Amino acid sequence: MSEDLFEDWRNNAVNKKAENAKFLKSLKRKDRKKIDALAEEMHDEIFEEIDCLKCANCCKTISPIVREADLRRMAAHLKMKESKLIESYLLIDDDGDYVMNSAPCPFLGSDNYCSIYEARPKACREYPHIDHKPFTSINNLHKVNTLTCPAVYHSLERLKKIL
Repeated sequence: MSEDLFEDWRNNAVNKKAENAKFLKSLKRKDRKKIDALAEEMHDEIFEEIDCLKCANCCKTISPIVREADLRRMAAHLKMKESKLIESYLLIDDDGDYVMNSAPCPFLGSDNYCSIYEARPKACREYPHIDHKPFTSINNLHKVNTLTCPAVYHSLERLKKIL
């Protein structure tokens, strides 16, 4: 990842929280197809510049929701019973969803690689959701993710310049 992108994100994400919320709200009034196409373009561009393995802030600070299909896949990958996986690595959050029982994620290595990458939860596979369609249907999530992920922050900054 470009160090400049990372430092810019760290220094500005919190300061631009209100501005980003206002911008995301304004997108609701724009052409959804155009926004989706631009967001997908920003997603592709930003990940040519940002290497998640240099950051892994998502894995260090937030927990994905782990669905039943994820449990089965993870347990099979780890060659353990689902009940043991739950007991060892998960807890139930306030919304009744399974999430990791610690942060950073117990499957994150010191090299920022995921030890269960091929079997990781769907939420991890889809993160940071900037290519989600329709983009504006999860604006609250984008707003939160600007504080967690430099790719989301910089995608919004680029969208602001275009729009």
